[in-house]
Amino acid sequence: MLDVAPNLLGEAVSAECTAADSSLVNCNEVPAAADSVQAEGERAWLTPGVRGIGTASFFADVGHEIPTALLPSLLTSILGAPAAALGVIEGVSDALAGAARFGGGVLADDPSRRRKVAVGGYATTAVLGAATAGATAVCQVGVLRAAAWTARGLRVPARNALLADIVPAKAYGRAYGFERMMDNLGAIFGPLLALGLVAWLGVTWAIGLSVIPGLLAAAAIIYAIRQTPRPTSRDKVPLKIRIRPVLTGDLGRLMGAVAAFEVGNVAATLLILRASELLAPEHGTKTATTIALGLYTAYNVAATIASIPAGRMSDRLGARGPVLVLTGGVAAFALAYGLFSVNSPVIAFLAVPFLLAGVGIGAVETAQHSAVAALAPKDLRGSAFGMLATVQSLGNLAASTVAGVLWTTLSPTAAFTYLTAWMLFALVGLLVAARRRGH
Repeated sequence: MLDVAPNLLGEAVSAECTAADSSLVNCNEVPAAADSVQAEGERAWLTPGVRGIGTASFFADVGHEIPTALLPSLLTSILGAPAAALGVIEGVSDALAGAARFGGGVLADDPSRRRKVAVGGYATTAVLGAATAGATAVCQVGVLRAAAWTARGLRVPARNALLADIVPAKAYGRAYGFERMMDNLGAIFGPLLALGLVAWLGVTWAIGLSVIPGLLAAAAIIYAIRQTPRPTSRDKVPLKIRIRPVLTGDLGRLMGAVAAFEVGNVAATLLILRASELLAPEHGTKTATTIALGLYTAYNVAATIASIPAGRMSDRLGARGPVLVLTGGVAAFALAYGLFSVNSPVIAFLAVPFLLAGVGIGAVETAQHSAVAALAPKDLRGSAFGMLATVQSLGNLAASTVAGVLWTTLSPTAAFTYLTAWMLFALVGLLVAARRRGH
């Protein structure tokens, strides 16, 4: 989209060079001028506000990945809790986070309120997550973890709505791609930092120090907010739950296709388990687990690299761009799950579906956010992002639960065949949405 103006500028001046006396126009400077305008257009979307939100996502992910990575050790090794306690705590926390995302969307409809929710959500998550380091009982860990995840859920729609406030619609793809890239970088860096802190200071201190990147995230979101226009009295939106307006028209069709995708979007831990089980007979359990974690790191790296190109493509393809990029990401997942259904213990073979899934999630998350930002009316933007986050949360829960049951009762092949079927179903819905959007 942004290439149009520079190209027209270059063509116009080139025509003038041909028609007029070359002494009046320096033709050699034409390409440089066009390139300069194009470069300026490319930089226009990466404003201080966008950089601030991206930085907040990076530090926030680093901050919550540390206690997440070390929670099993805290519960089992230090507090002596059974493995079942970890499952209960994580299940309850994820459920509360999903509910909070819906409520956070309602709160984020009002531009002034979304600022307070974003700052409060980042700061509260940081403090409560780090506070688990001082827990002396399993129930204390459970309460703190659940409260931290609730605050994290509340802030998500506010952050996404804030990002839509500070970039033009034609740059939504690149802006959300940048935010997703920074978030994925945090997911890579956080566990590595956790390992280093544990080796240096131990589990408890490592969890406690996670408050530092968490508070840096809160500071970054404050900086980003200062770059956004201050809301006026006309921007105020009453606190009201609005579901039907979000689920009508193009936005409603998109949400339906996204729901089909999310019901098949299984937790990445099952991908790690699949690789570990396939590799264990030949390499042993410990080595197989190490290789599987390496493949998961490659998945995160692929997601990080894919985010901004996916955003650029989303912007350049016009009105249907986000839906088309989302379709490509879902297709990558369908192929990845199809390959995971094959019982192959070859490391090179397993690397392919991990990389495909990584590229897929980088494209899908970027396109989902840019599509919702483009389709949702301004006064419903918070509710739309809240609905998207709720669909993601509940869909992931359903996907992991059903796939786990199929895995146990039938086979891993049956589980991934089921997930592939949902990806194909989502593709049909997205193709219909793209066609209607084009009309």
